[in-house]
Amino acid sequence: MAPRMKEKYKKEIIPAMMKDFSYGNVMQVPKVEKIVVNVGLGEAIQNIKLLDAAQKELGMITGQKAVVTKAKKSIATFKLREGMPIGCKVTLRGDTMYEFLDRLITLALPSIRDFRGVSGKSFDGRGNYALGIREQFIFPEIDYDKVEMVHGLDVVVCTSAATDKESKALLRYFGIPFRN
Repeated sequence: MAPRMKEKYKKEIIPAMMKDFSYGNVMQVPKVEKIVVNVGLGEAIQNIKLLDAAQKELGMITGQKAVVTKAKKSIATFKLREGMPIGCKVTLRGDTMYEFLDRLITLALPSIRDFRGVSGKSFDGRGNYALGIREQFIFPEIDYDKVEMVHGLDVVVCTSAATDKESKALLRYFGIPFRN
């Protein structure tokens, strides 16, 4: 069975985007290509167990095993050496991407306290949207009692849109609540 967001994209979003931006072909309509979920833990330098816990939590949130990210260069003031593990990330594509997007929009974002929508200014100029989440507790998969440390995560939605305007319209049709 296809994910709900994938069906919504095919049945509702494509016709609406073709009407709004007057595309001549269905293949011109932008689509979500991938979602990258990233956790950066500077504290992992002292305690490597925090990184293992974050990797496990990220796996539970996304449904896919997280990859450890390592430092690209040494920074003496942070006691960081090149190659040290400092975070983890997951790249979602296909059906798992649509499932995660659905859970993010319908379950996680509304459970944020005092939530008034996400910023509409976090586009990079090439149609990609970045969203920072302060706590991992907004996802229902995380058990509050088993968490070792509270950490945030970054969610980057990569689209095939050429402009930020097209990308924002696409994400708005998916149901992401923008503030402005």
